[in-house]
Amino acid sequence: MDKAIIRRVQRRDRIARWTITLGGVAIIVSVIAILVLIVSVTLPLFRPPRDEIVSKTALPAAFSDKEVLALGIDRVELGDRAARDSLTGYVVTQDGRFTFLDFSSRHTPSAVGQVANLSYSTRSVPGALKKTLRFVENHAGTRYSLLWSDGSASLVDAVMKPRFDESGKRSVEHELRTLAAFPPEKGPLPLQALLRAAEGGAVTCVTLLPGNRLSVVRRVSSENLLGEEETIEHRRTIEEGIPGPIRALALDGTGKTLYAGTENGCLAIWQFDAKGQIVHHEVVPAFRDKRAVTALAMVFGDVSLAVGDARGEVTVWSEVRRGDSRKLRLLHRLSQGGKGVREILPSCRKKSLLSLDGDGEIRLDYVTSQRNLLRLTGAGPIRTAGYAPRGNAAIGLGGGDELVVWKIDCPHPEVSWATLFGKVHYEGYAEPEFKWQTTGEEPKFSLVPVIFGTLKATVYAMLFAVPLALFGAVYVSYFTSPGWKNTIKPVVEIMAALPSVVIGFLILLWFAPLLGRWIVAVFTAMVTIPFVFFLFLLAWQGVRKLHWAKRVEHGYEFLVLVPVMVAGAGLACAAAGPLERWLFRSYHGMFTEWLFQVTQKPYEQLNSLAVAFGLGFAVIPIIFSISEDSLSNIPYSLTAASQALGASRWQTLWRIILPSASPGIFAAVMIGFGRAVGETMIVFMAAGNAPLLDISPFNGFRTLSANIAVEIPEAPVGGTLYRVLFLCAVILFVMTFLLNTVAEVVRQRLRKRFGQY
Repeated sequence: MDKAIIRRVQRRDRIARWTITLGGVAIIVSVIAILVLIVSVTLPLFRPPRDEIVSKTALPAAFSDKEVLALGIDRVELGDRAARDSLTGYVVTQDGRFTFLDFSSRHTPSAVGQVANLSYSTRSVPGALKKTLRFVENHAGTRYSLLWSDGSASLVDAVMKPRFDESGKRSVEHELRTLAAFPPEKGPLPLQALLRAAEGGAVTCVTLLPGNRLSVVRRVSSENLLGEEETIEHRRTIEEGIPGPIRALALDGTGKTLYAGTENGCLAIWQFDAKGQIVHHEVVPAFRDKRAVTALAMVFGDVSLAVGDARGEVTVWSEVRRGDSRKLRLLHRLSQGGKGVREILPSCRKKSLLSLDGDGEIRLDYVTSQRNLLRLTGAGPIRTAGYAPRGNAAIGLGGGDELVVWKIDCPHPEVSWATLFGKVHYEGYAEPEFKWQTTGEEPKFSLVPVIFGTLKATVYAMLFAVPLALFGAVYVSYFTSPGWKNTIKPVVEIMAALPSVVIGFLILLWFAPLLGRWIVAVFTAMVTIPFVFFLFLLAWQGVRKLHWAKRVEHGYEFLVLVPVMVAGAGLACAAAGPLERWLFRSYHGMFTEWLFQVTQKPYEQLNSLAVAFGLGFAVIPIIFSISEDSLSNIPYSLTAASQALGASRWQTLWRIILPSASPGIFAAVMIGFGRAVGETMIVFMAAGNAPLLDISPFNGFRTLSANIAVEIPEAPVGGTLYRVLFLCAVILFVMTFLLNTVAEVVRQRLRKRFGQY
């Protein structure tokens, strides 16, 4: 042979070998890179929260002779290269001044402005500031109820927001707004005052009077037909129904629900109508040991109530529906300190709470996940504290008049292993549940419903696909004639080329409505088709002796079985209507009505049965093709030897062929299972995408892959939802990897047991 040809062949072999090797390595590296990418995006979900002391300075000398009643801080992102954010705080002193301080540098904070004494009327100074109550609204500001020494009360809004100058440079603008003011009433001076302004111009003022009495004033402003503003005040004094000495008050955002915590560990609730009339009153013994309730605050959303007690524990309560009524019930227990909770400061962006206890320790907790996020240290015992509305900074005043400012980095406090895979008691729910819901003020990220939906879709699809695919593969490889085999197998394999979006589209618009109309016929066919087939077999015993019948039994059985199947299906369709009217005559003759009355769950048109047919249709070609190849690769000598020893075709199939081909059949089933687990478009279009935990075949579900497709367009990059969706991708990858690994291990054991042919 010519040496040039040999060298050319060898050169091509080397090129082919290196090309194939490079391609294989590239595929492995790509898979690993994809896994590293999705894991790297997911890992920040579980990164522990971090705090950093950015300023630790002595209280400015201007405040040395004044009592500090409250602190505030806000961290505003500026976005410029010089300073990524700005820290501006304020100090509320007894003379009624809000003095704003700049903490952006680590040096002594500089005053950037102060607001003089607030006025409730034309008077410039209503007196010294006696007490403050801090709470948050659903915006970037912090509101204070101020009680003055002469008995008047004010509602002010401290706002710090970015502003642009003429050159486009961003800075921080601080502003103090007086939203409402109530003059002093006749009689003894109040001990506490709490004001809330609701949408529509209504303002509610609740004051705690000596003698353990509550005064409720509701001011409603409206316009009459002439466009003139009218203000009406509704007044009420509450003296009865108070279970003990009141220690703390809280009012929801509408001003219609008042909470009071007492010295003997009770919570009292009053609900008012628009005119201030009491429509509901309830007393809840919160603690069996009757420990005092020392602090109350409304959690973000104004649905749940945070309660601090004398033992330093913070609990969260919410109204839960019980029958026809709603009762206040304990939902969450948060961290516990050493002494009584003095103050609870909520965030206005998320359900996080900053609490200050009697030992001067600051704790940061998240309500839904019940996580103790941080314990802020570095300043000794804290006398008073402030919390940024966005939850990204805190400020404290230590015992030595030392101001400490912390930056807080906790981007995903609502995520924990318990919230992802455990039951959580959400606001408004009677019991803890597995729930996926990304809308609303309290996102719910339980992955159990979508994992369950993935397994549900796969199981239903495999129950439909595996028997048909395996029976078809056995028939085509062993019973039918070579001519029909060469015709049927390519047709089935072409089914695999049908885009899944087309299958989902057909299920959505055609098959699911058709299945809903003929659902009783489908179940009836499960009886009529086997019955007609049994009758056919009885009749065939007398016919099979004929010459033409013997030819049918040699690979042409489907020619007579197809009409039998059609006859059974036709009988089911004919009997379905009368049978449904008779069986469900007490339910208007309708199966769907019976289903709803008995199970309290309606028949969903996009349900598990519709998905099972569509997803099974997509999986059948894969299982059929691989199984048929495994069965056809069994040497003919084995089957011939078995039949020569007197075994029938069925005995040969059961004892020889199936065990020998079992590794390939098992691999086919597992590959089909993995295909069903990872399918997106069919379940996305035909499953209804309701994340339910219900095994019923008559309702929908949501799978991991469909969940990613549904939610990812609305997920902010880097946000909690965005990273949780990548966690769904990791779980999907792990599931398919484990399935393939188990399949390969079992296949290798089957090969060792039955041999490889």
